[in-house]
Amino acid sequence: MKLLDRYVLRSFMEPFLICSGGFIAIWLMFDYSDKSNDFIQVHASLKQIAGYYVTQLPALLLLSLPVGLLLSLLYALSSMSRRNEIISMITAGRSVGRVLLPLIIVGILLSGLCLWLNWEQVPHAAGNQKNAIKLMKAGRKTSDIGVLTGHVFRNRSDYRTWYVRKLRPGSDNLDTVHITQQTADGAITAKYYAQRALYNSDNHTWTLHRGMISHFNEAGDITTTDYIPKTLTLTDWSETPWRIASSQLDPAGLSVPELRSYLRHNADFPAAQLAPYRAHLADRYALPLFCLVAVLIAAPLGIVFSRRGILGSLFAALIIFVALIPGHDLIFAFGKGGRIPPSLAPWLPQIAGLLIGVVLLWFRSTSRDLPSFRRSKLAVPRPA
Repeated sequence: MKLLDRYVLRSFMEPFLICSGGFIAIWLMFDYSDKSNDFIQVHASLKQIAGYYVTQLPALLLLSLPVGLLLSLLYALSSMSRRNEIISMITAGRSVGRVLLPLIIVGILLSGLCLWLNWEQVPHAAGNQKNAIKLMKAGRKTSDIGVLTGHVFRNRSDYRTWYVRKLRPGSDNLDTVHITQQTADGAITAKYYAQRALYNSDNHTWTLHRGMISHFNEAGDITTTDYIPKTLTLTDWSETPWRIASSQLDPAGLSVPELRSYLRHNADFPAAQLAPYRAHLADRYALPLFCLVAVLIAAPLGIVFSRRGILGSLFAALIIFVALIPGHDLIFAFGKGGRIPPSLAPWLPQIAGLLIGVVLLWFRSTSRDLPSFRRSKLAVPRPA
């Protein structure tokens, strides 16, 4: 790494740590003031409160890193511009792109970090947040988060309907199951009742414990009833505990592997039901690009060659970046609703931000004036 790169990075790192740390501190204060009454009502201990905020750190980092990048770059580059350091670097033979190269690399690396966080940690943090206060109030452990009760799953390909009294996602044990087997035209052929159903992932078999099986004729009458005194093993059923549980799970709380598994196992679901899951899967990849977008927008607008244009450039950078956030939420909502292809919707704001950043960087690198939206003066002809 050359001396120039080290100097640019050192000028950027201090405000970046201050901006990111300050944003996190402000968020913590506002969030605690908002949830303080809930913590008091459930008599949450300091350890429980600290544990809650530790689980929210990945989501907070995903939110704070792009904002910290934007603000710190605007501050660092505008300060270097005021001291004529940028002009000195360009005069020494360095292009604008070469000066900004270490900052662009930082944006790419932080986008990779956000992708890693958004792969699994952030979705699980979002899922835990919804149940944290309830669990504190009930005095239960965090392992009870996400337990499904009274869950119904319909296997459209094999014409089976499952009712499960209690199911914990990730567990192979289902408590109190009622299973209805039907034909393609909806006629019931058998019903299975069991106190417990256990799935063996090694040989892909189900074992029903203590229950009975009722067989039906074409008229819908019970013909025979077989009791299960101990266990009954079923070898030809395609369901898995994950597939049964995932049919009602919130896509916002599912990681990338879980979303992929959901879409693979529930491909027979209607397109409208799968749209939120496809949109969230695409958003897991697209959302981290906000870090690179922040660099490409802030870097060219943070470099100014006149004191008069500093405030205007800073204001323009903030307006562009802030406009992308509600734009992302709006288009993402259209994607979840199926109005826009769900796999494409989360990428549209990122692509727009990247294009804007590349155009601004091109203007700055070629020493052209940045686009101005001010109304030009029109010549008014004099009367004859």
